[in-house]
Amino acid sequence: MRENVTIAENPERLAEQAAEFLIEAVSTGGRRSVCLSGGSTPKRLYELLASPPYRDRVPWDRVHWFWGDERFVPPDHPDSNYGMTRRAMLAVAPVPPGHVHPVPTTLGTPEEAAAAYERTLKDYYGRAELDPGQPLFDVTLLGLGEDGHTASLFPGVAALDEKESWTAAIIGAKPEPRISLTLPALDSSRHVVFLVAGKAKFPVLQRLDQGEDLPAGRVRPIGTLHWMMDRSAETGS
Repeated sequence: MRENVTIAENPERLAEQAAEFLIEAVSTGGRRSVCLSGGSTPKRLYELLASPPYRDRVPWDRVHWFWGDERFVPPDHPDSNYGMTRRAMLAVAPVPPGHVHPVPTTLGTPEEAAAAYERTLKDYYGRAELDPGQPLFDVTLLGLGEDGHTASLFPGVAALDEKESWTAAIIGAKPEPRISLTLPALDSSRHVVFLVAGKAKFPVLQRLDQGEDLPAGRVRPIGTLHWMMDRSAETGS
């Protein structure tokens, strides 16, 4: 069964609660890292973070921004997770350019992009192997697909069983290639937050609660796992 569940009355309130949670999680200590998700629910969260009153509470000068997955498309493509985040938050808020770490989708192949992003992550982390005592991310935001996928870890893809690499090229699961963080990298988080909205997500939440082996159910962070959802996702109505 899911633990650490927060239920919001509607998607707007969900985004507000997520903004409060994220700000609190990154507001203490020194350098902080956030792994972002694509999708409409996170988009509203990013818009809120870049606007009053939240904007003035985010320690922009200390937070570094990464992505859990990306389509292998140019940064200005309508389907780019980075592009969406840039328009919603990064181009509006006072974000230092050196704190933004998108997946390099302009490289020759998805495999090359995945390898380059793994190098970026390791350079930031300061070591080549993940240490359970040192989370890679302070907060990782994840979505939940109706088929149980999260990031770009779809049911049946080989990357679900990856134990060493931090990134993977996902070919064939969707029409466009994707680059995704693997479970070891996603799990290296102080907080993992699933953001789930809409009654269409109710069936897959039921499947997870029943113990079905779905990609999202394999996420087991070294820190704390949180589920933040709206009422319709929780009830199916």
